[in-house]
Amino acid sequence: MKENETNKTGTKEQEAKEKKSWMPHIFAVLFFIIILASLASYIIPAGEFERVTMEDGREIIDPGTFEIVERTPVGIFDFMFAIPTGFIETAEIVFGILMIGGMFAVIERTGIISLGVGKLANTFSNRGLWVIPILMIPFAIITTFTGQIELSLVYLPAILPLMLRLGFDKVTAAGAVLISTIAGFAVALTAPANLGVSQSISQLPLYSGMGYRIVILTIILLTGILFVVRYAKKVRSNPELSITYGDNDSAHEAMGDTDGQKATTRQKLASLVVLIAFGVLLWGLLQHGWYFRELSGLYIMTGIIVGVVGGLGISQISESFVQGFKNILLGAMVVGIARGVAVVLSDGNIMDTIIYAAGNLVEAMPSGVTATIMLIVQALLNFLIPSGSGQAMVTMPIMSGLADLSGVTRQTAVLAFLFGDGFSNIFYPTSGYFMAALAIAGIKWEKWIKFIWPLLLIWYGLAIVFLFIAQFMNYS
Repeated sequence: MKENETNKTGTKEQEAKEKKSWMPHIFAVLFFIIILASLASYIIPAGEFERVTMEDGREIIDPGTFEIVERTPVGIFDFMFAIPTGFIETAEIVFGILMIGGMFAVIERTGIISLGVGKLANTFSNRGLWVIPILMIPFAIITTFTGQIELSLVYLPAILPLMLRLGFDKVTAAGAVLISTIAGFAVALTAPANLGVSQSISQLPLYSGMGYRIVILTIILLTGILFVVRYAKKVRSNPELSITYGDNDSAHEAMGDTDGQKATTRQKLASLVVLIAFGVLLWGLLQHGWYFRELSGLYIMTGIIVGVVGGLGISQISESFVQGFKNILLGAMVVGIARGVAVVLSDGNIMDTIIYAAGNLVEAMPSGVTATIMLIVQALLNFLIPSGSGQAMVTMPIMSGLADLSGVTRQTAVLAFLFGDGFSNIFYPTSGYFMAALAIAGIKWEKWIKFIWPLLLIWYGLAIVFLFIAQFMNYS
C-alpha cells in the first residue's frame, strides 16, 4: 500500500515538473508561424523584384526593380495545401535525412560502431574532456573550407555513443558537432556556398579577406569549445545537471559492452566499406556538388553493402533501415512543415516586399551601426530563407549597394551576412539539417534552446565587436 502511494506521489511530482517546463511542440510552433505568415499576406503589400540570370545559371534580384504588384492573399485552400507543398518541395531533403538514419542503423547493427567506441573510450578513459577539442577542431576546419554543414549528420551518429560511454550526455555530443560545424560555416574561409556566392555577387575577389576571418574563426571556435567543455565537465560530475536528465538514452543502451572484444574479419571489411563511402561522399560533395538526391543513393548503397559484408541478412538490413527511419522521422518531418512558411510567403507575393523593407531599414540607420543592422536583418531573414546561397542571392545585391552608400566596405557587408546567416542555423527550426541532427541525438528543440542560448548571446556579441573593428580598419 505504501509502495503504491509512493509511486503515485512520484508520478504526480513528475507530472508537475512536466507542466512547469511545458513548451509547445515544434510542430505547433511551426503551424502557428504558417498561420501568421498567411495572415500577413492580407496586411503586407505584394511586391516583387526582377531577377537577373548570372553566368553560372543562378538568378539574383535586380535591386532597383522592386514594384508593387496585385495582392494575392493566401486563401483557405492555399493555407491547407501549404504543408503538403512544403513536403513536395523538400522531398529530396526529407528522403535524404531518412536514408541517413537507415544507413547508420545498419552500421550500428553490424557492431562496428560499438567496437570503435569501446577502443576510443579506453583511449580517453582518463582524459575524456580532451576528446571534445580533438573532435571539434577538425569538424570546424572541414566545414570552414567546404561549407558542408550537412556532414554533421554523418559525424553525430558516430560520436554520440562515444560521448555517452565517456560519461557525458546527448547534448554534449550534439553540441560538439553542431557548434564546431556552425563556427566553421559562419566564419568561412573558402566555403563556396555562402562565402563564395556572397563575394561573387558583391564583386569581391573570391575568398579575399581571409586573414581577418582566420582570427575571428579562432576566437569563435575557442569560445565554442570552452562552452561545450564546461557543460560536459558539469554533467559528468553530476548527471542530474544534464538538460536531458531523465530522458531515455537509447543510443547508450544499444551500444552494449564491447570491452575485450576484437573485430571479426567481416567487421573489419565493413569498417573499410564505411571509410571508402566517406571518401566517396567527400569527392561527390567537393567535385560534383552532390546534394541530398545523390547522397541518398550513397547512403542506401552504403547501408546495404555494409550490412551484407558485416554478415547481416536481407531481412535484418531491411529491419534496420525501418528502425533508422523511426529514429529520425521527427527531424525529417520538421523540414517539410517548416517549408510551409516559405510557401505561404511566396503564394502571398510578400517575400520580396519583406526583403525590400529590410533594405530600407538598413539604409535608414546611422552609418556607424550599418554593419550591425545588416547582421540583425540577415539573421532574421535566415528564418525565412535557410539556404546560405539562396539568402546570398536575394540579399547581397541590396546589401552590397547599401554598403557603398553608407561607407561600409563590401567585405564588411559579406562578414555581416556570414554571421547573420551562420549562427542562426543552430537555433531556427526551419534549418533542416539542424532539426535532423536533434532528431538523431534524441533532443527536443526546446531543451536545445535552453542549452545553446548563452553561447549564441556571446557569439552575437563578439560578432558585433568584430564588425565594428572591420568598419574601423576599413576591412577589404
